[in-house]
Amino acid sequence: MGQRTDRQPDAVDPAWALPAFLRSLQSLSANTQVAYGRDVTQFVEWLARGACADPTDLDHATCRRYLAFLSTRRLAARSVARKAAAMRAYLRYLHRTGVITTDPSRSLRAPKGAARLPRVPRRNEAAAMLDRAGAASTSPDADERGEALALRDVALLELLYGTGVRVSECCGLTLQTCDVRRRHVTVLGKGAKTRRVPLGEPAAAAVRAYLERGRRRLITADTPPDLLFVNSRGRALSPRDARRILERHPLPDGRALHPHVLRHAYATHLLEGGADLRTVQELLGHADLATTQVYTHLTRDRLRAVYEATHPRA
Repeated sequence: MGQRTDRQPDAVDPAWALPAFLRSLQSLSANTQVAYGRDVTQFVEWLARGACADPTDLDHATCRRYLAFLSTRRLAARSVARKAAAMRAYLRYLHRTGVITTDPSRSLRAPKGAARLPRVPRRNEAAAMLDRAGAASTSPDADERGEALALRDVALLELLYGTGVRVSECCGLTLQTCDVRRRHVTVLGKGAKTRRVPLGEPAAAAVRAYLERGRRRLITADTPPDLLFVNSRGRALSPRDARRILERHPLPDGRALHPHVLRHAYATHLLEGGADLRTVQELLGHADLATTQVYTHLTRDRLRAVYEATHPRA
């Protein structure tokens, strides 16, 4: 794997097949691999402390005791749900590969964390942020390098908000997968699934300006030749770099956004504008429509707030 967990799986008894399980996750996103690796390692270490000496001794009651143990640590229900999902995935793998004869996690119930969305910027707030970033890219006081970085920032912000792609997907774009002329981007999403997302004219114009006047000033001899976004050192732009860029471009109220919030804003504003749920699901690359339906609650809450604040008999 390209990512490391918090602990080394090699320290775990080989009977638990932990390294092999971690290798089986390579089709998932890097963040999911790290989270599952950490959670499953913690599960196996808990078992090794006396709950279960060997995979063949695992049973349903042991799995339930582990969930009860997690609850004593005062973890949020959402965290327990994630750890339970990692445990189930691991036990399914052990069953599938013949390490255990039955899956003891079947029918195991775990708390479901409430789906919480961050506060999404309104349309005018997002527009103001993008307009200010665009003005910075045309500042007469900026030198060539400063202008190049500003153009890159605008292109990144416009792409994140204008396409709703995940920050990791955006950082992975190449000159070939970002087609400015045809105005679409092709991204490799979760589960190694590819999807094509339309590129709006503001985003296309920002990317075009970055390619014409910005990127060539940032690349170095070590820059991957087909990479779209690079950082100030000419290396691949990382999600952490993207977060720092957003911190430099806050909303009008001074609030800095996480890149994923722009994805939430993209979905919310599409639904508020009349887009149907299935279309938004395809654009976001969600495998399950239920994941997309979370955004309908947010838009209903906003509509109710407007109604209660403005209607005389609300």
